[in-house]
Amino acid sequence: MNTNQVLVAVGVLLTLAVVLKGAFWFFGLQIIGNTEVGVVEKKWGGGALKGKLIALSGEAGFQPDVLRGGFHFLPGWRYKVHKVPLVTIHRGQIGYVFARDGQPLGRYTRVDGKEMVEAGQTLGHVVCNGAFTDVRQFLTEGGQQGPQRAILREGTYAINLAQFTVISGPDEISFLPIGDKEEKQQFRTVADHIAKTAGFSPVIIDGSKDQLGVVTVHDGPSLPQGEIIAPTVGDSRSDPNYHNNFQDPQAFLNAGGYRGRQYQVLSEGTYWINQLYASVELTSKTTVEVGYAGVVVSYYGQPGEDTSGAAFTHGEICRKGGRGIWEDPYMPGKYAFNPYAGQVVKVPTTNIILKWKESEVGEHKLDASLREIGLITQDAFEPELPLSVVISIDYKKAPHVIQRFGSIKSLIEQSLDPLVSAYFKDEGQKRTLIELIQERGDIQRSATEAMRQRFAEYDLTVHEVLIGTPHSHAGDKQIESILDQIRARQVAREQVSTYEEQEKAQTGLRSLNEAQALAARQTDLTASSVQIQIETNQGSAAAQRALKEKERTITVAEANAQQTVVAAEAEAKRTRLMAEAEASRNLTLARAEAEGTTLNKKAEAAGIEAVRLAYGSSEFNIQQLAIKELSRALTGIKHPLVPATNIVLGGGAAGSDNEGTAVNLLTTLMSMVLAKGIGADAPHVAELPEIKIGVGAAPASNAPTSTPDSGGDSSK
Repeated sequence: MNTNQVLVAVGVLLTLAVVLKGAFWFFGLQIIGNTEVGVVEKKWGGGALKGKLIALSGEAGFQPDVLRGGFHFLPGWRYKVHKVPLVTIHRGQIGYVFARDGQPLGRYTRVDGKEMVEAGQTLGHVVCNGAFTDVRQFLTEGGQQGPQRAILREGTYAINLAQFTVISGPDEISFLPIGDKEEKQQFRTVADHIAKTAGFSPVIIDGSKDQLGVVTVHDGPSLPQGEIIAPTVGDSRSDPNYHNNFQDPQAFLNAGGYRGRQYQVLSEGTYWINQLYASVELTSKTTVEVGYAGVVVSYYGQPGEDTSGAAFTHGEICRKGGRGIWEDPYMPGKYAFNPYAGQVVKVPTTNIILKWKESEVGEHKLDASLREIGLITQDAFEPELPLSVVISIDYKKAPHVIQRFGSIKSLIEQSLDPLVSAYFKDEGQKRTLIELIQERGDIQRSATEAMRQRFAEYDLTVHEVLIGTPHSHAGDKQIESILDQIRARQVAREQVSTYEEQEKAQTGLRSLNEAQALAARQTDLTASSVQIQIETNQGSAAAQRALKEKERTITVAEANAQQTVVAAEAEAKRTRLMAEAEASRNLTLARAEAEGTTLNKKAEAAGIEAVRLAYGSSEFNIQQLAIKELSRALTGIKHPLVPATNIVLGGGAAGSDNEGTAVNLLTTLMSMVLAKGIGADAPHVAELPEIKIGVGAAPASNAPTSTPDSGGDSSK
């Protein structure tokens, strides 16, 4: 194919294209996709519009109806079709609608011909039940131009974007440009404003955070003069104008709602609210803790009937819902109370400890401004008195307290502090410093009674008044000096008491020792009693043979018993007066021994005499005496019996007292017993020479050294 042929072919194609395009333009074939709509603009014919944008009667201009997906024939020489995408509101978003055509805001005529006036109207009233897909119906039912009260929820809409502009996000602006170049920038400014208030998302109030929403309406009639908060309207489902928590703006206004901050609040949940119409401020719920009562001071409502009574002259108390202080306070719990409609004053109902002490603050911290009370005593001391007062407030009386004083802190600072300070200053002037300290208990009791009566006038209950220790100002040592003296005196008193108690303890210890000594000698006492019985039995058995021996034994036993008793008494008295008891004991023992010896000798003599009279001779008695002496001597000997033993008859030489004198007592006695010559003519015992027994060295030179049978031979 040569060049000419190519040029011819191209020319034919171009001609064909032009012809086809002209045919399409002439016959108006329009192809609309399923994800778009066609906005029809009529170029001419049907007359001209007057002050309108949308041609409802076939005039030239933008037509109310749009073309949906498919083939449409509109002559191009008469119509122009603007293809725009469908409007999509994504999940969790809100679409705001702006109308370009319609009746003006603030004044419009309804379908029934009635003219409506809304002074200060900022949003167009709702028509067609909030639908924006039918422009013709919107305009014929009185739709207004400008931002609309109705919003679009999630979904896709075939909207005529020549009439409506839809903003669903900062960068999601759907409209058909028909104005100047700044039109889009203006819509973007509006979108940024909505985004700052999070208006493209629903209002979500999280119940876990104990929040509530305070609503401020920006459209509708203004509040009457003097009102600061709008009343609740249309909050009942049975109300035909139920606005469902401000989600239906038109119903709210139809119910008589006002613009401004609303008394009604939003609780937990999700709310689809046009935030050009109403903004929501999240705030915390009012929590009344356990141990408190919430006194409601309401700024909203009609002035109610005073329920405080004629005796209460400090203000009025009203019922719940009225303007003023409610007579019924909130009990512990959580309340969705509008903080702009009033305040809840929390009044503690548990015991309140007020401390007049600079370094300490009570749990409720209502006494932060209280200080020690400065006193002047009768003796001119100037101590500072720390003080604690325990009070409580009846929850039923809490509204009266708040009505009278405004707050508990004001009550304490303006009334209780001056009252308590004056009372104790007066009490301080009546007493000296020492009396002030020593009579603390009496002062507390009288102060409690006095304060209880005075505080009752303020609807308070006083439980206790506690007085601390007065102390001096910084740098003043006089009070401390007085207290040191008091402490010294008290220490002295305690020492005296201690000594007295120690004396009692020693006395008790002495008694204990006496009892222990008596118990320790109880065995001896028992043994002595048994011995007496034994001796008595032996004496009875030998009554005929040794009647006097019985008497001697009894006498000795009694002496021993007396000695034991005296010894026990002496031991008991030893702890109390040791020296005196010891002396008494020695004296008693000495006396007992002497008396025992005398009695023994007398008993022996009497026994010997009785035997002699019984036998007619003293020979038998002498033999018994000799045998006893022999036994006693042998018992005391510590040396062998082999060494020489001498018997010295008579007094012996001078200077030989038991020194080297040995007597062979056994030989002599045996000789005397066996001697036949001893009989009736034998000498009396009393006439016998003195017998001395000695063990040890040889006898003196002048002492006899032999027995009658020895023949004078000392070696034998």
